[in-house]
Amino acid sequence: MASVMGVVILILGLTWLGQGNDFFLYKAFAPKYEQVRYDTFKESQSYNDGMAQQLQSFWIDYANPSTSPEHRQALASTILHRFADYDDSRLSSDLGNFLRQLRRERTSPR
Repeated sequence: MASVMGVVILILGLTWLGQGNDFFLYKAFAPKYEQVRYDTFKESQSYNDGMAQQLQSFWIDYANPSTSPEHRQALASTILHRFADYDDSRLSSDLGNFLRQLRRERTSPR
């Protein structure tokens, strides 16, 4: 009976050590895991297709002749904010040119 209790206590102790070790390993490596997940998401086809579709929608609104200058300004600010760190080489040439044009217009001295 004492040996069975000893084995049970030993198993519980090893489990407790394993869980504690897992906690400390997770604490150390979780930021790295999350960075890999984020990078994988940013490289995914669905993310890049969604960004292109969103920019296409913005461009249609921006190019609409009935869009007021104030609305265009607001759209430009939104576009530049949304696509600030997006790699425009992933876009089609027309969308990439539109985004680069907006960036030039906003950064050039007036």
